[in-house]
Amino acid sequence: MSTSPMPIFRDIPPTAGFPLHARDIAAGFLSLRSPDLLAADVKQYLGIPYTRTTCSGTAALYFICCALHSLTPRRTIITPSFICPLVPLAVHRAGFRVVVADINERDFHYAPRILAEVCAASGDIAAIVANHLGGIPIDLAALRSVARQHECFIIEDCAQALGALSQGCRVGTLGDFAFFSFAAGKGMTMYEGGMMATRHAAYAPLLDAAATRHAHSAVGIEARRILELFGYWLFYRPSLFWFVFTMPQKLWLLRGNDISAFRENFDAAFPLHAVSRFRIGVARTGFAHLESRIAQQRDKAAWYIRALETCPAIHIVLEMPGDRATYPYVTVVFDDPAARDRALRHSSRLGAGVSQIYARAIGDYPYLRGIVSAGPCDNARLMARRSLTLSTSAFLTKKDAAAVTDAIKKAL
Repeated sequence: MSTSPMPIFRDIPPTAGFPLHARDIAAGFLSLRSPDLLAADVKQYLGIPYTRTTCSGTAALYFICCALHSLTPRRTIITPSFICPLVPLAVHRAGFRVVVADINERDFHYAPRILAEVCAASGDIAAIVANHLGGIPIDLAALRSVARQHECFIIEDCAQALGALSQGCRVGTLGDFAFFSFAAGKGMTMYEGGMMATRHAAYAPLLDAAATRHAHSAVGIEARRILELFGYWLFYRPSLFWFVFTMPQKLWLLRGNDISAFRENFDAAFPLHAVSRFRIGVARTGFAHLESRIAQQRDKAAWYIRALETCPAIHIVLEMPGDRATYPYVTVVFDDPAARDRALRHSSRLGAGVSQIYARAIGDYPYLRGIVSAGPCDNARLMARRSLTLSTSAFLTKKDAAAVTDAIKKAL
């Protein structure tokens, strides 16, 4: 199989964000006078008593943390060592201390021994964040056991996992709270948006109070988000994606700035504002196709899994038996970081959506110093150094996947 370059400027997004069409934009206009039907749809889909649309997944987590102030006097929240930097920023802004527990060396689950040690070292744990990274359900049964032992809450990070199943149950319904992201590239989208949820009806007023207190109308920010959503509609396609994503990324990498290259240059001053009915209506059209999109993503993930599962010196991060991952991308972990670098270099010219999840372990972002406690991150550092992601985008073809798998095999 040849790994000759794909046509110039053809570039597939690195994650399986849903493409937008004219009918989706039209649905947004038709929703201008409607109530928030998206929150109602997701609530029914999850089978829980409460959901609320927010301006981002980060805002949703922030509101959840604000609500926790009324439920516990404890002020420490545990997060995994390999997670979006916005998570500790939201936790910190809400007035909680962030303590990190390392993940396993070859998957995204908490390392059990390290989590136990971190929990045993503190009597102040309010909650543990359960991160369903890559749309792969975390081992919630084990985590619930830890939470019961230490009498703390579980917050599910479902940013990439709406529609995933853990032992037949939908993620977002197994912890005490959950948040989802509808940002660009996160499946169904309103360009930047999210949702918070709880399976406890008694907590709903606390979440509503937090959102009402902090999320006010912001015409300027919302107008910008609407323009960005139109930009997503225009540019989120292989013929144009290179200009708005890949070219800037390459320029940042040439300057040695991996954090900016992967768009992870965040701060705690993230926006908190109400979301227009227009953007909610656009996202709702994506929700109508959620199950079929997940099936397509799983089919494309299977292309990679079948082609690579017997290769030596690599490991594919997979769902546990009995679970259903959404697989917005497939994560491959290499034994040798140099082989990962070769595979990334060989595949980057294919325009087939090969990338990385995060630039660094959570403790290694300079702007998180003083926010994230000095916890163990060795396995997360290895994950950042040895992993790459393979897109399951709607634009991916079997020819693309074959070229990528060939490039990976040649790098080993």
